[in-house]
Amino acid sequence: MSASVAFTGVVPPVATPLLPDHSVDHASLERHVDHLISEGVSGLFALGSTGETAYFTDDERVEILRTVASATAGRVPIIAGAIELTAPRISAVGARLVDAGAQAVVTTAPLYTLNSAGEIADHFRRVAAGIDAPLWAYDVPVRVHSKLGIDLLLRLGAEGVVHGVKDSSGDDVGFRRLLAANGAAGRPLQVLTGHEVVVDAMLLAGADGVVPGLANVEASGYVRLCDAAARGDWDAARLEQERINRLFEIVFQPIGLAGDATGVGAFKAAMHARGLIDHPTMAAGVQSLDADAVQKVRGILAEMDLLPTQAA
Repeated sequence: MSASVAFTGVVPPVATPLLPDHSVDHASLERHVDHLISEGVSGLFALGSTGETAYFTDDERVEILRTVASATAGRVPIIAGAIELTAPRISAVGARLVDAGAQAVVTTAPLYTLNSAGEIADHFRRVAAGIDAPLWAYDVPVRVHSKLGIDLLLRLGAEGVVHGVKDSSGDDVGFRRLLAANGAAGRPLQVLTGHEVVVDAMLLAGADGVVPGLANVEASGYVRLCDAAARGDWDAARLEQERINRLFEIVFQPIGLAGDATGVGAFKAAMHARGLIDHPTMAAGVQSLDADAVQKVRGILAEMDLLPTQAA
């Protein structure tokens, strides 16, 4: 297996721009990747939940990753989501994503199947054996019927099976316990939080970085936050977090939509309003924001001086 790649700082889960016919808008994707890197991010997470990976075929996922890798041009490392039902299928798509330019692969516990902790550990071992890249664990119990236990993660870390954890559990107590246990074990794992609104606290607790979907709308704020935390200026980090949290209000503007439509829909509406992508199209089968919600999103952007001058 390749040596571990460091993912620290701000690692946005890249949203996937789509054309009105729901096909991938590769031109907008290239432009967006370049914009994220220009704002100072230190890595990219392609094909995660924010990237709507579940709605794409394997071939589409590979083409998306190729575009991300081409636009990145080696400037920052890429971790790619290989989200599938079983270890053989994850290894197969993961190997294709590595060939397409990913430096690491992230996956969840098994989907659909009902497994014990020991079987979940073996699942990650089988995936790791089938790819020539560092493997990360994606802890997202809202989408998977099990939460990854601390002992399991540390055991896999000590074995060299899993190199890091992307925690999207929303369990702040559990995340703090993971950070403490990881530190006590000599930090076998890199640990990133996916929690947009408490990044300052998680960095203070020892997180290595953040994977915030909101960074698709504005990454520079998270970069400033991480920079402030790195130099120990926690007052500046807190103030930046509070500003970011005002921007995060965009996700509360859609009413009556499902989870995928609400969060990613708000991000895409804001990205489109800022001119970062050409269309706010959602994946086929996912509702788009209505005009009222879009206007409310634009209002928040305008209040924060984040709209282009000609569109404000």
